[in-house]
Amino acid sequence: MASYLAVDIGASSGRHILGTFADGRLALREIYRFENGMKEENGALVWDTEALFESVLAGLEECRRQGVFPKSVAIDTWGVDYVLLDGEGKEMPPTVAYRDKSCEGAVRHTEGVLNREYLYARTGIQHQDFNSVFRLSADGRTKSAKRFLMMPDYLTYRLTGKARNEYTNATTTGLVNAKARCWDGEILQKAGIPAEIFLPLSQPGESLGGFKAEIRERLGFDCEVLLCPTHDTASAVAACPIDEGSVYISSGTWSLIGTENAHPVLTERAREANFTNEGGIGGRYRFLKNIMGMWLFQCVKKELPGYSYDGMMHLAMESGFDGLTDPNLPCYTAPKSMLAEVRRALGAPSLPTGDVLRCLYRSLALSYKRAIDEIEEISGKRIENIFIIGGGSRDAYLNALTAQATGRRVYTGLAEATAVGNILSQYMADKGLCLDEARETVKHSFDIKEFDYEQI
Repeated sequence: MASYLAVDIGASSGRHILGTFADGRLALREIYRFENGMKEENGALVWDTEALFESVLAGLEECRRQGVFPKSVAIDTWGVDYVLLDGEGKEMPPTVAYRDKSCEGAVRHTEGVLNREYLYARTGIQHQDFNSVFRLSADGRTKSAKRFLMMPDYLTYRLTGKARNEYTNATTTGLVNAKARCWDGEILQKAGIPAEIFLPLSQPGESLGGFKAEIRERLGFDCEVLLCPTHDTASAVAACPIDEGSVYISSGTWSLIGTENAHPVLTERAREANFTNEGGIGGRYRFLKNIMGMWLFQCVKKELPGYSYDGMMHLAMESGFDGLTDPNLPCYTAPKSMLAEVRRALGAPSLPTGDVLRCLYRSLALSYKRAIDEIEEISGKRIENIFIIGGGSRDAYLNALTAQATGRRVYTGLAEATAVGNILSQYMADKGLCLDEARETVKHSFDIKEFDYEQI
């Protein structure tokens, strides 16, 4: 039986997941897991790309140790962040992370040249201060750079020696024309970004051949390297068996809540509501809103040594506090103390930790409700079902609050959605399947069911 390896990397951790298909079902096996995170260097938050690539190789070495030799491998990561290469094909450091404070000033660099209405009408991408378009416009290194690569493009390049710009992740930059599905030359010109550092966009399923020689020698084996939907949410949504009456909540560091469309929605109302039209597999569009998700709890957990996520959940459940906050407040982006920032936002410096946690839980659930109501209004769809996918789908209390707040049916059971979508895209490329056929496999392979309050 052929197997396919997903290297799925998030902002806080990464994993190598092997997928094997038999009798119309997909079985997953975790091969390797590693930590990831930003580090502070010269006062900036940056990614240690060398350590990240070594983790990719370590997982492939673990495959060899376990006697696992996948037919193909593909890498997905988060969006927005990029690597610039010099004329020798080497990284031009630093690779600044999207949570770095410099991203706030990058927007001001383009004021008067790239206004929000203009950008949305062409790209359909929501405004966020850390969008790549602003950062690249302010990044003087582009003038001497030879190539622009998103993070998964760069890691794939390191494996193969072949540079590509994959479509789904490229759309997160705010530089891809939503209708034409290619780099927008007019925006590049206005932003002062050299067009020659970009490659024509590649679609999921494209093969880059095998590992380059030095990687083959180190690993002791070779396999085909494919492009999956390299933006992790694009892979997650590819795995989600949604229909016209459904939305997904890809619940991870961010909560991405949206629906799937055949065409981009570029209306002024969609822009005002800050919805985005990111690229999906098979030419589909992910019409969604970004809400700061499990990041809120990840930060709090660092301040509560000895507490598990379940322990934090029970602290929140024991509280009767009804205060609310906006999960997307800028002060929550990279706080020294999330607890302190929430207390400051609420004007309650002595608020107990359990009350802070309940506030975050309820605020997230109500933000989901508002987003779904906006999706119905803007798209004209009637939303009856919510599929919560990703690691955050394991949080029973948040699932319950979401069902209560929205009044919709909530389905869970696809915690490794991103890895599944990554693997499905490889399987589709290998077998010549369409997305609907691949999603049928998901339905037969995983216990996706309506959320039961007794799970709490």
